[in-house]
Amino acid sequence: MAEEKNTNTNFFCDVLKTEGNAVLMVADRLRENDAVSEAACALYECRGNVVLTGIGKAGIVATKISATLASTGTPSIFLHPVEALHGDLGRLQSDDVVIALSNSGSSEEIVRLAEYISSRGVLLVAVTGNPESQLADFADHVVCYGGIEEACPHGLAPTVSTTVMLAIGDALALMVMKMRDFSPQDYAAFHPGGALGRKFLKVEEVMAFRKITNLSTAADSLTLGEALVEAEKSDRRSGAMLLVDRDGKLSGIITDADLRRMLVNSGEIDVLRKPVSEVMTTEPKHVTLGQYASEAEAFFNRYRIDELPVVDTDGRPVGVIDVQDILGVNTLDG
Repeated sequence: MAEEKNTNTNFFCDVLKTEGNAVLMVADRLRENDAVSEAACALYECRGNVVLTGIGKAGIVATKISATLASTGTPSIFLHPVEALHGDLGRLQSDDVVIALSNSGSSEEIVRLAEYISSRGVLLVAVTGNPESQLADFADHVVCYGGIEEACPHGLAPTVSTTVMLAIGDALALMVMKMRDFSPQDYAAFHPGGALGRKFLKVEEVMAFRKITNLSTAADSLTLGEALVEAEKSDRRSGAMLLVDRDGKLSGIITDADLRRMLVNSGEIDVLRKPVSEVMTTEPKHVTLGQYASEAEAFFNRYRIDELPVVDTDGRPVGVIDVQDILGVNTLDG
């Protein structure tokens, strides 16, 4: 049993090496290939959609490449070759660019579609292992990775060929991404529900509408009692009262928890008559519009606080973000 287990593990590792080595080999083959840069330029200059197509396993790879393009700034859709020949060609426009994937370049459905695409004058990029194929003949640009052996023991199941196609598609997508100067922030804009999207969310996007219209604010020149009355005039949704100076800039904060402790622990009967400036937390931790929500999260974790004022570039409060807002964002992925 142990010997059989080792044999199976060795085979598993051999498959990985075979596929990895094939990608490295193709990288060397395509290093000086003008078709790669020509294809990338065509995708970059495309004013319509980059349309991916393929049949069978190549079609599945094409779907993934289309998704990668779309998420990195290049509008892209997948077009099934069979469905295309039965009505979905209406999705194809003259300013699109089509990328067709086929190892042999001779699949009937792909060849028929390529012929139609060519006749319509739509630019066609072929990704294939056969430069003499019918698909290559119809294509404007041919990214040919050459002959390769599949990792399947019988040499039948698409394995190495699909891995190579996928790697080529990823490389093209990232080439175009680089040409666009596509930034991490741009990428995050297309992934608002993902970890990266959360990382680049701005504080104003997660304030849960705690805008200035319902902020609990009061002047720091008032007494504590007066400040509480003033703050309660707002449509209060926050567990914190913000204090502002004569210029309207944030000068302090009192949370509901602070107030409870103050009333319980104070030996003074007239605590509500004390100047609020004497009992507020001065120079409170805060974030400014335009900062990332991840920075607010760092404040919550570091200082064990639940409420964080948000100020504008002049230091005037415009909202409050609390730990529940951050927790809500962090559960978007389920």
